Amino acid sequence: MNETCDRCGPAVRAVYRAEFDWQSPVWRHWLEGLGEGCRVVRYDERGCGLSDRAAGNFSLQAWVADLEAVVDAAGLDRFALLGISHGGPIAIAYAARHPERVSHLVLYGTYARGRLQRSAQAREEADLLISLVRVGWGQANPVFRRVFTTLFVPGATSEQMDWFDELQRVSASPATAERIRRVRGEVDVTALASQVAVPTMVLHARDDAVVPFAKGRLLAALIPGARFVPLTGRNHILLADDPAWAVFLAEFREFLGRAEPAVADKLHLSARELEVLGLVARGLDNEGIAGRLNLSVRTVERHLSNIYAKFGVSGKAARAAAAARFSGLGEPPAAGAP
Repeated sequence: MNETCDRCGPAVRAVYRAEFDWQSPVWRHWLEGLGEGCRVVRYDERGCGLSDRAAGNFSLQAWVADLEAVVDAAGLDRFALLGISHGGPIAIAYAARHPERVSHLVLYGTYARGRLQRSAQAREEADLLISLVRVGWGQANPVFRRVFTTLFVPGATSEQMDWFDELQRVSASPATAERIRRVRGEVDVTALASQVAVPTMVLHARDDAVVPFAKGRLLAALIPGARFVPLTGRNHILLADDPAWAVFLAEFREFLGRAEPAVADKLHLSARELEVLGLVARGLDNEGIAGRLNLSVRTVERHLSNIYAKFGVSGKAARAAAAARFSGLGEPPAAGAP
């Protein structure tokens, strides 16, 4: 997925399964979060969604040409470019070709080399997934598509998984989905990554099952001056209640130099404190938080003490008050309240 933001106002322009995504329990918060203070342009890639389903040429060059056409049609002069997952190599190629038009490049959950360009094991995995697409993508029974759903959003609810199962079916035909996946697997933008000359930030979830964390770190190393931001989590698509989502938005807004303070700034928290507080708001106890973030319970307690001090809360109500502040449900009570 590729998105652009020209920071020209609060309007959101979504041209990618617009009606479907605004009702989505998986994607709606992306449109809302990225659209706060920005104009967002999001488009269907060729062969998918509302774009021409009879597209014949699937290649990196064709995808970059499509992005060029969308940018020109939208009248964007200079803008921030966001490349997510398989949209990353396209964004990298565009930024390398048009540095004068890209003010900021943000890459999330992506890579420089597709699975078919990696190890023998990765190629075997890619062939297996392509076979699953060919056999089961268009079937009414979502059992084959559920494999991809589980990889992309392992922390999703049943409702979110059902929705993602259906999203795959309606997005592209089985033949198109198979062709796209094979071409994506053959992509290699290693050389292009080293030519990127715009401010770049790369973010990646540590336990991402779709694109290994190491691939995100490698990508950041290939792009001159790129900043790498690890996120704690396992969802390839960050969900609304995922603590990493708040961190992503905070980092994204800070990187773009947005006038609106980022979430972490508003709460006066570090990125790690924001992750801890997000899990508190989801109802996890200290042991559960420690397990999710690979921390000791003592470290979690220390982060919570820092959070309470910053919020000016203490006593038995401190945990609930801090969670309420994070969720935007209300202000914490005065220090020392019972």
